[in-house]
Amino acid sequence: MPAGETGAKPLSGGRQAGPRRRDEIFAACLDLLTTHGYDGLTIEGVAQRSGVNKTTLYRWWPSKSELLRDALLHSGPLSLDLPDTGSLTGDLTDLATQVQALLEDARTRAVVEAALVGAVRHQALRELVTHFLEDRLGRHQPIFTRAVERKELPADFDPALLVDAMAGALWIRLLVRRTPTGSAFTDRLISMLLRGI
Repeated sequence: MPAGETGAKPLSGGRQAGPRRRDEIFAACLDLLTTHGYDGLTIEGVAQRSGVNKTTLYRWWPSKSELLRDALLHSGPLSLDLPDTGSLTGDLTDLATQVQALLEDARTRAVVEAALVGAVRHQALRELVTHFLEDRLGRHQPIFTRAVERKELPADFDPALLVDAMAGALWIRLLVRRTPTGSAFTDRLISMLLRGI
């Protein structure tokens, strides 16, 4: 661990969480992504905006893609709680409500939009977004494991299809159409998806 940095927690792959000011570093990274796009995101820019020496950043993240990956995966504003309401309908409704709130917030919506736009043009960012989505699906796997145990889903069901359908509907409504969703939309969407299953 670098001198003077304490209290780090492990990240995926056994890596440490980073320097003490990692939340400020991640915030600066995501801010630069939204204002300058992936092309304009640099380690030097993150260092300047966060007030952290660039050598410290390079010590923990040798490239901007590694820094952005951790910012996406471990930044508080992009996190979702794992619901456990006792039913698949309740869990998905809760999850969809959290996604709505995330996409209705101007700051997090800007991050999501910048990441998705950049993923179309840049292979590295596309891989990061794919990794982010796979990570989130893995974190929410208990929802579907419990649903199988309650016989709400068949044992061989692929939850990625359901998650993609739910997220796609929310993203189109909130990011493209800019139409508020609300609980009525969420209830209809979840009902339609689960009747289809």
